Amino acid sequence: MLNLTKVTVLTLVGLSDHPPTMNGLFVFFLPIYLMTLIINLLIFLLVLTDHHLHTPMYFFLGNLAFLDMSYSTVTAPRMLFDLVTKSRSIALSACIAQVFFYAYFTSSELFLLSVMSYDRYIAICHPLHYKLYMSWRVCSNMALSVWVAGCSLSLVHTLYLLRLSFCGPTSIYNFFCDVPHLFQITCTDPFENLVAVFLTGASLGLGAFLLTFLPYVYIFRTILRIRSKTGKKKAFSTCTSHLTVVFIFYGSLIFIYLVPTSSNMFNLNKMFSVISALINPLLNPLIYSLRNKDLMEALMRSHYYIKLIKGLS
Repeated sequence: MLNLTKVTVLTLVGLSDHPPTMNGLFVFFLPIYLMTLIINLLIFLLVLTDHHLHTPMYFFLGNLAFLDMSYSTVTAPRMLFDLVTKSRSIALSACIAQVFFYAYFTSSELFLLSVMSYDRYIAICHPLHYKLYMSWRVCSNMALSVWVAGCSLSLVHTLYLLRLSFCGPTSIYNFFCDVPHLFQITCTDPFENLVAVFLTGASLGLGAFLLTFLPYVYIFRTILRIRSKTGKKKAFSTCTSHLTVVFIFYGSLIFIYLVPTSSNMFNLNKMFSVISALINPLLNPLIYSLRNKDLMEALMRSHYYIKLIKGLS
């Protein structure tokens, strides 16, 4: 199919057009992005190098940290560049590339949260068979499936975007490109795209949603059967971090993609886009690390080894 695109450069409206406000936003978001990179990279490296963390739970947590670094990097550097240079233009090819990678990492995280729910279900409901059901081969296949499913979903949306023609208007009312934004400015009938989005969202998205929340029905049923209050508290605490991440992640996505976008909702939509693209990737590692004794101990061990190496040198 021929690409009938007439416009090759789009305009990102961004978060503000007031120079002092833009400077203030740059000062505010730069540390957030840097902290996101540092904390997630630290968790990823700890899981990779500390043998005490070579378990299925931390294996998936390492994948989550990598995904948080990745999809934050898809949006934050461009936003920071626009804030400091006051630039607003973006090439259509770069915009579509941003759509692909943002959808790739976001949808992969959606599927990863489902896998992490299954891991918690096996750990609490079938603890005696945990090593059998969650062997390294099974975990590796699950992680690979997450990445492949995320790539497939993103590729469908991106390929369908290539059939659209953009003739104006060229303004995107956000600080990054996403599928709904391009639907709003196309001069081609996006019916086929909407059907593709609906079908993939209804099948894969609903499937991920059910696989994320259904295990907790059985988890809570098992926890309620535990007679010891200490046992109940310990079992529930293993799920609290994951549930908190899930609710924040789904809450922001539901508002961005399911709430109708009108002219008077642009600012609110941008606020939830900021939460999804910039705040969530920082909150996720904080939620897990601050409540996790094993991660804190691994961090102390790494600090000890660094001091020991420095002392020997």
